[in-house]
Amino acid sequence: MDKAYILENGIIEQYLLGELRIEEELALERLLVEDEELKARFKIVEASFETMAFDNAINPPKMVKANLMDSIKGTDIKVLPLQNKTPFKSYLAIAASIAAIMIMGSVWMYSQLNDTKQQLQIAKEKNSILLKDIEGLTTNLESASTYLAILNSTDTKQYILEGNALSPEAKVVSYVNHRDKKVIVNAAELPQLDAEHDYQMWADVDGEMINMGVINKDTQLLAMNYIKDAASLNITIEPAGGSDHPTVSRLITNVYL
Repeated sequence: MDKAYILENGIIEQYLLGELRIEEELALERLLVEDEELKARFKIVEASFETMAFDNAINPPKMVKANLMDSIKGTDIKVLPLQNKTPFKSYLAIAASIAAIMIMGSVWMYSQLNDTKQQLQIAKEKNSILLKDIEGLTTNLESASTYLAILNSTDTKQYILEGNALSPEAKVVSYVNHRDKKVIVNAAELPQLDAEHDYQMWADVDGEMINMGVINKDTQLLAMNYIKDAASLNITIEPAGGSDHPTVSRLITNVYL
């Protein structure tokens, strides 16, 4: 297993997904220690997976904690000490304690019932908002599953776009799948731009630059438009919202397919 084989066959992605055999994992880990470039690539892919996990994390409703704390504050059950008396009196003391607990429990349950009714009313008012949130989460999970399937596919090729003199720190990892006609880019290492500009990707087809889409500043891993017969991928800096034609003088990186 060498570096070229690892990059061309998505070995890093398979490692992070736990799909490698133990001997393959050990071989990759040895190479990561020896090869700084491969180690840097590993960190980029690992950060992408971590970003997807956080983007799709589901937080519990805030009312759960509030209800729990209110329940604790509203519960004031005292333990009645049992004296060392005759067995019969001890049984009476236990029965009295149980009765007291049941009475206090009934009062607490009645209070909770009223609180529950209020919470149900609030839930009804917020129902439409929650439904929209659920729909959004479902969409995000479907997108994440699609991304992982493409990244892990043997038909997916990986290309690195290194920054030029205009933006030497820029680096973009692109994943191109011609069979499924998908393109995914990891833009985590693109330098931040001001609010007046955006990064835009272009495909060179027979000398003509075709728009593949504006790179979202707030998303590290995103899908771009697949362009058939593209000879290269190119990224330029354009006015916010993108341009109809690329600003060639602001080309920061490209790679031939």
